[in-house]
Amino acid sequence: MKNKIICLIATCLALSAQAQVDTLSHPSVTLQDCLVRGLESNYGIRMVKNRQQVSDNNATIANAGMLPTVDLSASYSGNLHTTRSTSRTTELTTTERNALDGTLDAGVDLNWTVFDGFSIWANYKQLKLLKEQGEIQTRLAIEDYVAKLTAEYYNYIQEKIRLENFRYAMSLSRERMRIVEVRYHIGNFSRLDYLQAKVDFNADSAQYMKQREVLNSTRIKLNEMMAVEDVTAFIAIRDTAIDVNPDLQYETLWQSTLSTNSSLLLAEKQTDVSKADYKRVMSRDYPYVRLKAGYGYTMNRYELSSIRQRDNWGLNAGVTVGFNLFDGKRRMQKRNARLAIEYAELERDELQLALKADLNDLWQAYRNNWQVLLMERQNLGSAVENYEYANLRYMKGDLSGFEMREAQQSLLDAEERLLVAEYDTKMCEISLLLLSGNVLDYLKE
Repeated sequence: MKNKIICLIATCLALSAQAQVDTLSHPSVTLQDCLVRGLESNYGIRMVKNRQQVSDNNATIANAGMLPTVDLSASYSGNLHTTRSTSRTTELTTTERNALDGTLDAGVDLNWTVFDGFSIWANYKQLKLLKEQGEIQTRLAIEDYVAKLTAEYYNYIQEKIRLENFRYAMSLSRERMRIVEVRYHIGNFSRLDYLQAKVDFNADSAQYMKQREVLNSTRIKLNEMMAVEDVTAFIAIRDTAIDVNPDLQYETLWQSTLSTNSSLLLAEKQTDVSKADYKRVMSRDYPYVRLKAGYGYTMNRYELSSIRQRDNWGLNAGVTVGFNLFDGKRRMQKRNARLAIEYAELERDELQLALKADLNDLWQAYRNNWQVLLMERQNLGSAVENYEYANLRYMKGDLSGFEMREAQQSLLDAEERLLVAEYDTKMCEISLLLLSGNVLDYLKE
């Protein structure tokens, strides 16, 4: 049994030493370093930016139909035929076999819709709105990614702190086991005390080793989010505590939500897109003007005619003015376009109400967790003092091993509750900043 305990202690010390070596051999990084690297390398962000580039490329006057089209074309057609002719005067019949007539056409044509009831301008405005929507969707994806990576970053810090707490608990148990073992051999403690001290040390050591596994999983997740090829690579985090912003104000957050929340901005753009579509439908109540011009060349070759070949070339131009009197669908399309605007506005109002509800829920959780955090900081001070007092009594022999273990467990529980309160408060802070459109502030030093 003694050899097993020695091996367990050696294993834990080796793991601790390896962690220190990894920390010294890798440069430390901050949250901003992780965010910058992730935004550059994360596959999801790169794919979103790729989709945005498509909407940027589509927002051109040519795609809206403002520019003319120019076509270059050429064609050749031939006619192979047999002709039989009978003279009216001589009654003689002559036959011409396999006569070939051919026509060659070539030319350049320009077609341009000059006016179509402002439909072209409505199309162009709609394309620009879709481009802006693509930019907002990219921003929305970036904000969501920053929030998730920030949460995972602080989760990693939480797991590191928890590991240190377990390491400290293990060191306390090891010291207690050493004292009990010495006093057991000189007769001051019973064998029951000695066995209980070993059980507690083994339990704390196992808890510490399991926490290392949890920390490794969190590190792998963080590397995956940053698109690090070696997902098991060690990360030296510069921050050693979870810092919580105590200066958030509800009114400031709500006003920021109304003006900068990406989902709300996206809904407003969708309303503008529906209005542009309505203008495009209404443009059919106006006449249209189309221009056409070209330059062509035509060659006709005749096998039997008195004219062997005829060539024509020159300019051609024309203008078309028209008005669509009836197509059977215009009234339906107008009604549907108006309904689409109304639907987009209702959707935007519903989203605003949902955001207000979410903000109030998160705000109450943030304030409550902040109060819990302050209380747990006081509790930790009391738990430390209680443990120190219990340790003095234990050293004097006035406290049993079970009572000493209870004081030690109370200290560990107080550390855990404080850690959970800090992390929960931080998660509320991240969610509030994401909702209000200010989560990108984490990118700032």
